[in-house]
Amino acid sequence: MQKIADVRNAIAVLGWDQETYLPEKGAGFRGQQITTLSTIAHELFTAPELGSLLHELHHHPELDAVQQKNIALSLEDYDKNKKYPASLVAEISEATNQAYHAWIKARKANDYQVFEPALARMVELKRKETTVLGYEDHPYNALLNEYEKGANVDMLDTIFTEVKTALSPLLDDIAKQTPARRDFLHLHFDRDKQWQLGIDLLRQMGYDMSAGRQDISEHPFTTSFNPLDVRVTTRIDENDFSNMTWSCIHEGGHALYEQGLPTEQYGLPCGEAASLGIHESQSRLWENNVGRSLNFWKFQYPRIQALFPEQLGNVSLQEFYKAINHVQPSLIRTEADEITYHFHIMIRYEIEKGLIDGSISTKDLNKTWNDYYRQYLHVEVPNDTQGVLQDIHWSHGSFGYFPTYSLGSFYAAQFFTTAQKQVPDLDVSIASGNYQPLLEWLRNNIHPFGRFYTSNELCQKITGNPLQFSYFLDYAAGKFLRG
Repeated sequence: MQKIADVRNAIAVLGWDQETYLPEKGAGFRGQQITTLSTIAHELFTAPELGSLLHELHHHPELDAVQQKNIALSLEDYDKNKKYPASLVAEISEATNQAYHAWIKARKANDYQVFEPALARMVELKRKETTVLGYEDHPYNALLNEYEKGANVDMLDTIFTEVKTALSPLLDDIAKQTPARRDFLHLHFDRDKQWQLGIDLLRQMGYDMSAGRQDISEHPFTTSFNPLDVRVTTRIDENDFSNMTWSCIHEGGHALYEQGLPTEQYGLPCGEAASLGIHESQSRLWENNVGRSLNFWKFQYPRIQALFPEQLGNVSLQEFYKAINHVQPSLIRTEADEITYHFHIMIRYEIEKGLIDGSISTKDLNKTWNDYYRQYLHVEVPNDTQGVLQDIHWSHGSFGYFPTYSLGSFYAAQFFTTAQKQVPDLDVSIASGNYQPLLEWLRNNIHPFGRFYTSNELCQKITGNPLQFSYFLDYAAGKFLRG
């Protein structure tokens, strides 16, 4: 299993390089290299010898609980991967490389049609994948299960119905408030100073720089090759203070999770994150429950004012706090506030579901996208780059991924509420710039278990309840209406 992990992590290094430092002319050979290694990894993981070994060890009486779980999950993964023809694995890898570079070109040209043929090919392959994996009720369920085990269309339809029925009235109530002044967030903020701020925030959160690094990429992301080499990227807009600041905190949350996984479980399921939803709960918890809280900025804001005196010297803490928590429908998912964010996810969920079942076509997807934004967020999309081309996910073939973002926010609210009850004076610690008590709580309750528990099992274990939307609703109402 570690040998297989070595090959997969070599692919991950090539992928990280592709999105950070790869020269443009190297794209073709890089795609070939990734395809070759993907094929090797697939062959290793579907080898009959491995299957025989896993079946022999399954239910072995001398194995402890963690070993048994590793065997059971590895066998489950093995049986699933065994379904994939090597030709389909190679096709998906090649299509992903082509789609990524087509997406980059389409963004630069601000033209969805540059990306459309590659996306159509990707959707075609993803439909094939649902047939290979098998599913009940809806083909999209097969892809959802890849990112969030146990999730399905019925579950998500219910959750997004709650989003519409509960968050829409909350959004209306917030809209009645006096709009926060935000102009000072869009003054000129020096690139180098922002970069250093991001590094400082990551270090303060507990991110181990001797086991990671930060770089610049088109779309911020976290990648892990093992718990001792976890890397993050950010992007910097000199006229938008928020862009880099919260992408650093967000990716830092992901990275802390990866750095907290047990090194002795490298290559095994119990050394991997529980799910994408739980992963996102870690980034959202740090980004929103901590990083957009008044307590966090009681400590950080004087330091930020000293770094940017001309821009923020005459802005009070309360003005700054209201500005960074301003709620207003907008175009860009990654820059959306905590409330409207979930409408962005709902739109992507509806589109993905339609692409996979064939009710939506890639042909005029930019127009479909624009219609959804008009319907749900009441905004007009001015161009493709700010619309259908804003996310990298479809170029990676990551269909089924987006819903985990909303699930992550809901898990985060439930986890953070529990941490506040269990960690003495947690709010006081955060207000004094000490994030160690929170990190220790996460290290004890979430990070060390890997995939031993499913998302809901972990949630039940930590909070005493399965995932409940009410935690997020209470948190949001308390923050945006009462305080």
